[in-house]
Amino acid sequence: MTRRCELSGKLPLSGQRRSHAENKSKRKFRPNLCEVTLMSDALGRQVRLRISAHALKSVEHRGGLDAYLLKARDEELSLRCLRLKRELRKKAKSAKTASAAA
Repeated sequence: MTRRCELSGKLPLSGQRRSHAENKSKRKFRPNLCEVTLMSDALGRQVRLRISAHALKSVEHRGGLDAYLLKARDEELSLRCLRLKRELRKKAKSAKTASAAA
């Protein structure tokens, strides 16, 4: 399993550790990944995702998982999140046609 955030697409970065004597040695900057269960209001179910702490704050700021997914770019999202986004759009489209017919 890759160390990649499913929502924001954050990956590990590489850099150098520098000592006081300016010695260089390779190191990794890994994203702070958390196993989180988020609720999708439109779909009415829970979704288990492995996301970074920064993405979790962004989800809360945007008003939930549904709002975050609809606003996010497709390049950043994982395959599971792209499927969720497609389901959300389909659900919104069917609700819109149902309300227009009534």
